[in-house]
Amino acid sequence: MSEPYAPQIAEVTGLGMITIRADLGAAETTAVFEHALGLAAPAPRQITQAAELALAWMSPDEAMLFCPRAEVGARVTALTEGFGDAFATCVDVSDARRVYEVSGPGARECLAKLTPAPMAPERFGMGEMRRTRLAQVATALWMPAPDRVRLICFRSVAQYVEDLLAVSAAPGGALRLFAE
Repeated sequence: MSEPYAPQIAEVTGLGMITIRADLGAAETTAVFEHALGLAAPAPRQITQAAELALAWMSPDEAMLFCPRAEVGARVTALTEGFGDAFATCVDVSDARRVYEVSGPGARECLAKLTPAPMAPERFGMGEMRRTRLAQVATALWMPAPDRVRLICFRSVAQYVEDLLAVSAAPGGALRLFAE
């Protein structure tokens, strides 16, 4: 018998977010990430992580840095100085976004009911970043650990996202889509 359907939903607080616009394929950008962050540039649809930092590929010219909220100012300064005169921008978007974590038995299924992104274990795993939607709102998904999925959305739709997740995670909502 499989585990009960019991996904847990929580807002992730204390997390800073920095949008970085630059040519992610350029050697100069890779050098800045390695020097200023100690992280490799993420490949398309990937996220690189080390300790409390994560650097996500968002598009060919956009990355998102996740770091402790208290470090955002220093990280923006280090990145900006690292890029120097190169065509790049680094902006604190922490107040414009919300991050939620779905964990526990049924976490993948909870999200699979809401997004067109493939959530099956063989199609979505650790180290991947997916830009997609949750119902009708833009979101991005990644797995920081095997039993947890994080999602980011705009602050303006946060209540809607919370409500969607709560309904999808409600007891009795199991579809048994994946063997977990």
